[in-house]
Order: sequence, then C-alpha cells, then structure tokens
Amino acid sequence: MTPEVIDIVIPWVDGDDPVLAAKRRQYLTRKREDKHADVAAATRFCDLGEIFWCIDSINIFAPFIRKIFIVTDGQDPHLEEHLTARFPEGHIPVEIVDHSVIFKGYEKYLPTFNSRSIEALIWRIPGLSEHFVLMNDDFFLAGPVKPEDFYQGEKTVCYADWRWTWLERMFRRIKRWKNRRAKATFKGSMINAVKILGGHPMFLYLAHTPRALKRSFYEKFFAEHPEVLVRNLLDRFRTPRQYNSQELFYITELKAGRLKVIPTSRRLIYLKPHRDSRHITRKLAHFDRKRNACFGCINSIDMASPEDRHRIFNWIANRLDR
Repeated sequence: MTPEVIDIVIPWVDGDDPVLAAKRRQYLTRKREDKHADVAAATRFCDLGEIFWCIDSINIFAPFIRKIFIVTDGQDPHLEEHLTARFPEGHIPVEIVDHSVIFKGYEKYLPTFNSRSIEALIWRIPGLSEHFVLMNDDFFLAGPVKPEDFYQGEKTVCYADWRWTWLERMFRRIKRWKNRRAKATFKGSMINAVKILGGHPMFLYLAHTPRALKRSFYEKFFAEHPEVLVRNLLDRFRTPRQYNSQELFYITELKAGRLKVIPTSRRLIYLKPHRDSRHITRKLAHFDRKRNACFGCINSIDMASPEDRHRIFNWIANRLDR
C-alpha cells in the first residue's frame, strides 16, 4: 500500500549570513577555498530565495505532504509570512530543525558545512515520518505529483540512470592523476556507497530530483554499522572518502527487490545557468513540451547572467501560478 504519511526534508543555508560566514572562515583559509573550490567556494552556500520556490511548489503540486522540515545551522528563512499571504486558506506546516538536534551525541563534529554529513543524519529529526522525501533548496516541483511518484506498494521509486562502476572508477583514477589530487565528486560519493555495501557491477547515478527514503533503514543500518555513520561526519567540508547516504538506501532496496528505477530524462529539468543563454532558452522550451516532467533543479543560479536569471525567475513564477 502507498504510505498515508509522507514528510519532506530540506537542508537549507543562507551563505550570506555574516554569522555563518564568519563561522565558516574559522575553518577555511583563502588558500584552501581557492584550491578546493569544488567543496568550499562561496557559490556552494549562496541563497537567492530558491527556498521560497521550493516550498511554494510543494504546497501547489504535492498537497498530500504532511509536514516540511527545514534543517539549518541557527538560521530561519522566515517563511511564515510569505506562506500566509501566498496560501491564505492554509498551507503545509513547516518546522525548522537545527543541526544541534540531528547531531545530538555527535556535537563534536559541529559546526559542519558539509551536506553529506547533514544528509547522513536527517533521519534523526524528531517526529519525522517513516516515509520521507529529501529535497535540496534548489529543487522544485514543476507539475502535480502523487504519493505513487515516490512509493509504490513495498517499492521505493528512484529517479536515476545506470552507470558502470568499474568505468567510473577508471575515470576517477585518470582525473586524480591529472589534478594531482582526488576531488570530492558527486559520482565518487555514490561509488563509495556501493563499495561499503560490498560492491555492485553498476551504480545508480542519482538525479537532481526529490529522493524518497525510509527512516527505519538508516536507524537499523547505522545501529549495526556506527563506524560508517561516523565516517561521513569527520570532515567539515566534503572530502573524497565520503559516501552518498541515499545511494546506500537505494542499492540495499535494489538488492532486496524493493526498488523501482525511473530514468532521469522522463521527469527532470536540470539547468546550469552559467552556460550560454541558448542553453537556458532551449531547456525551458524542451521542458514545457514534456508532458510527464514534474521535477526541476537550478544549479548555482548565482552564476547566471542577469538576463538568464530574469528569464528563469519569470518561468518559475509562471509555472507556480498555473
């Protein structure tokens, strides 16, 4: 049966907050920021209000969601006034959860500026439902969704593409040789998760879509493998040794026959605004033609030109007003 209760969890940060910026600088020299821009550059913590689109889209296109939890480090996006004005007849409840809550017992690893560390602990949110969906603050829903888009009977739905594990490992070795150091890559974190589980010929290259998860899996897995949990908490910024905690869940469910994989291209629009403007125009037009597309992600919109940013803002506003 499809679960009756589904929550959404959104890790969120406002990198322009001077308090948080000062805290980050305590652990980050300028030399390290320049050398490790892939994990420490300012764009990784930038906020241009994407959280408002994200929350609006959930209320419009996923009204079945019971509650939205926003995980932050002593911050508050102050959504209530906006939501009351936007949805005067009522909206999905929102609760702010501080890092100190999910890191209880692991406080020595705070503060952290590492999304992989945070994601490894979000299942510890008090009151979180068994079935929950993880979204980034730059994700949004661009069309109606149903509970069946995330859970179908005993199966969890995963939006991903298959990749050969051995091939990606070979590419990693080549890149490490070229760059003279290993980088903390998105694909690398998934391969690390597969390795923890004993290996698999292929891994799931997870899309920038909402990710359906189960709280009980993490509670049981990390109780049995506490050292695996700690491994993802050790570093304040991303490192090559970390793993993707969602991949852990999906590969486990796959091996148990409880996973339904849907190719990314069927549902997602993924924008990289720092490319040329033709890319943005072409992507938005293509998405408008896709009947089943309902997930969107805009990566590093702060890097877009003013014209592209204006184009994207208008497109999203029109989509959410539809």
